[in-house]
Amino acid sequence: MHLDRYVLKSGEQLEVFEFISVGPKGRITKMIQYSPTNYKDLYNLGFGDKNPETGEVDDLSISNNGDSDKVLATVVATVFAFTDKHPEAMVYAAGSTKSRTRLYRMGISKYLDYIKLDFEIFGETEDGWEEFEPDNEYSGFLIRKK
Repeated sequence: MHLDRYVLKSGEQLEVFEFISVGPKGRITKMIQYSPTNYKDLYNLGFGDKNPETGEVDDLSISNNGDSDKVLATVVATVFAFTDKHPEAMVYAAGSTKSRTRLYRMGISKYLDYIKLDFEIFGETEDGWEEFEPDNEYSGFLIRKK
């Protein structure tokens, strides 16, 4: 399955990616960052606009540039690249708000059959982790390469 996505820039370790979102609001630099956690082989996926002052990910910005499917496909492409470079890695992702987490769930659900070809994906509930189900609400997601 080929999805339209943006061209990515990254360093050798494939832990930080940048791309330019192009739409009605102009050209907006986006960042995806895989940060190690205190747990072995667990990385947090941070995503948002690149703050021009700090150079950091701003995960609270709302750009509404009309290209959400292309942006999501670009983020997914980084998961493939990151886990190819770090095959032992598990990636945790959650939206910075409840509505963003819901948006991520909808995106995962839309491409679930495609994702499941290469990855195991779990949803975080109040009771712990379960295999991802499209209609269930989750507070976060965990993905690992098969």
